[in-house]
Amino acid sequence: MKNTDLRFSGHIRATVASIAAATLVAAVSCSSAETGSQTGDLASEVNPMIGTDFTGNTYPGAQAPFGMVQLSPDNGLPGWDRISGYYYPDSTIAGFSHTHLSGTGAGDLYDISFMPVTFPVKEAPAPLGIHSLFSHDSEHARAGYYKVRLDDYGIDVELTATERVGLQRYTMPGGKAAVLLNLSKAMNWDAVTDASIEIIDSVTVAGHRFSDGWARDQKVWFVSRFSVPFDSVSVSDTIIDRDGAPASVAQDAAFYFNTTAGQQITVATALSVTSVDNAMANLEAEAPDVDFDKAEAATRKAWNEALGSIRVTTPDSTLRRIFYTALYHSMLAPTIYCDTDGSYPGPDGKIHKADGFTNYSSFSTWDTYRASHPLYTIIAPDRAADMARSLIEFGVQNGRLPVWNMWGSETDMMIGYHSAPIITEAILKNTGVTDAEKALDIMVKTARMRDYRQLGDYIDLGFVPVQEGQNWEMSKTLEYAYDDYAIAMLAKHLGRNDIHDEFMARAGNYANTYNPASGFFQPRLRDGSFVEPFNPDEYTEEICESNAWQYLFSVQHDIDGMTRLFGGRKELENKLDSMVSHQTDPSVELPIFSTGMIGQYAHGNEPSHHNPYLYNYTDSPWKGADWLRRIMTELYTDSPDGLPGNEDMGQMSAWYVFSALGFYPLNPVSGLYELGAPMFEEAEICLPGGKTFTVKAKGLSEGKRYIASATLDGKPLEQPRISHSDIMDGGVLELQMTSEQTNPWKKTP
Repeated sequence: MKNTDLRFSGHIRATVASIAAATLVAAVSCSSAETGSQTGDLASEVNPMIGTDFTGNTYPGAQAPFGMVQLSPDNGLPGWDRISGYYYPDSTIAGFSHTHLSGTGAGDLYDISFMPVTFPVKEAPAPLGIHSLFSHDSEHARAGYYKVRLDDYGIDVELTATERVGLQRYTMPGGKAAVLLNLSKAMNWDAVTDASIEIIDSVTVAGHRFSDGWARDQKVWFVSRFSVPFDSVSVSDTIIDRDGAPASVAQDAAFYFNTTAGQQITVATALSVTSVDNAMANLEAEAPDVDFDKAEAATRKAWNEALGSIRVTTPDSTLRRIFYTALYHSMLAPTIYCDTDGSYPGPDGKIHKADGFTNYSSFSTWDTYRASHPLYTIIAPDRAADMARSLIEFGVQNGRLPVWNMWGSETDMMIGYHSAPIITEAILKNTGVTDAEKALDIMVKTARMRDYRQLGDYIDLGFVPVQEGQNWEMSKTLEYAYDDYAIAMLAKHLGRNDIHDEFMARAGNYANTYNPASGFFQPRLRDGSFVEPFNPDEYTEEICESNAWQYLFSVQHDIDGMTRLFGGRKELENKLDSMVSHQTDPSVELPIFSTGMIGQYAHGNEPSHHNPYLYNYTDSPWKGADWLRRIMTELYTDSPDGLPGNEDMGQMSAWYVFSALGFYPLNPVSGLYELGAPMFEEAEICLPGGKTFTVKAKGLSEGKRYIASATLDGKPLEQPRISHSDIMDGGVLELQMTSEQTNPWKKTP
């Protein structure tokens, strides 16, 4: 049964018109005087330790906004808890490497690792090896800076980073010491395939580290420059044996120094994605003088400018720290993936040149299309445009849109082709993407690939059937439908009515997996029958990292159509109520990704992130405010375990940034933002051209969390939502808060 007659609601069809007024300006900035007087040193309000415990999988080290370098300590042991290299309960450090992933749940990278030591060294059996104990009492971290003492060696280590260069400063206790460069060690999914070191002169070393893992055939070149000459150096070879592959060699090095007490040694390491020569050029462009303080000051300034894009007013310092850490985490990825001359390798194996844009990689699109990329279209539209351009170029080079690309390769992690909504949103919001026709072409090519992840069945049957050897079929249907809607919206924008009609019809396929008998979207067999027995509490292979409850409302693009399937507004409300209240069947074991649980709602994973805002489509919008307040106050805290699940490259934190401001992109492509439950009395967003958008929550308190009325620039709002152009035009959204559980949007007869 193929649904080709689904009628989409009027406000969905008006998508393009509702956001076309948003204008492009090259950069977002606030005046320095304004930023300094009202926000101060926001980099110091960031707590990078948030998310380093529990399941957050974040790293505490130094990075510039969206920087290629993520210089951070590694505990030295593999394991899921140490996916980011660092796990707060651990007590060892075995090196400081230059690449990390922010809360992905999958472990890779850890490239170009340095470790300063004195003698004798402390060494444990593999995989830990040479290491030191440390105490959290000696750790200090803020945006762009990290410091720790290696207790076994008495060495203080400081880290900072520019976009492509990591700088480490060691304060030595005196005596004989060495700085170890380890290219042979690998952790988790990472596996070294080849690594070499070349001594250039008494302060400079260069080389490469090639590896395979989640990042396929990853190639990193580097140049490191010391602030003082090393007395001597030794280079050693390690034979790398891999099953089914020829043995290779990875080199490590030890640089020896005779130090005095208090002497400081700085090493600056530039990365390149193309060559040693370009690594040298990156070093000369960003840190030629190996000046730690100069680099740290520049990066702190960059973070203060980035974080200063939003200014919040609250007497609660803890709340400010949680908010600015979330904003910080949202700007760690995607990461810059090109050298200073624009060179970068594509998935086709060729070297390309980013001409007129900065190329980015590491897109966790299944997660980040929901809130991260919508946030960038507001606070960093120039970056949003470059990210969309990067996805388009990768798609053209790869032959199809990326799903989860990193370091020039496609991992194919997760499902859907969520590059489509990211690109479409950036185009419709006028961020500056100029190749919309090219974007539409690669979107359509991808979505018509019949042999890719059961798309042929999806096209023919109107749903993805359960099939042996496959998985996540029900989720694929729902996610393809949303991505098809995004393609349709871009086609409409470009006047391609044939493509618009084709993909709007496909966008209605979500209805074909809904079972009225169970009241859930449910896996189907090829003959059209629903899989039985069926328990919506269970986590099965047909549903992606979730259960049927958590995918129940995954129709962001057609709320009215979904509501009709459910039986009307009251039934939508009943289902939302049940999701919050229903406790998991005792026979069902919760998987590792089901964290931050409120009833069946799992905030620790992404599919249901938009659900609280669906109460705006019922007669009880105040229930959404209760739900949102509970998430923001109970699940996000100022502590190492202060994230309710994997950070997922910014999505977990971007959700908080939006929600704390008081609005959220339930359907990012629509250009509409649902009003929710603000956490601040006042928040101001700096916009291109010196404009500001201000949210004022009058009378806000823990008790007065509900919206009694709302005005935009003094005019009453008749619905609980605003448009992208409302924000980008600048102005004031004033919310009158109340303790009464009321529906201010209900129209009187």
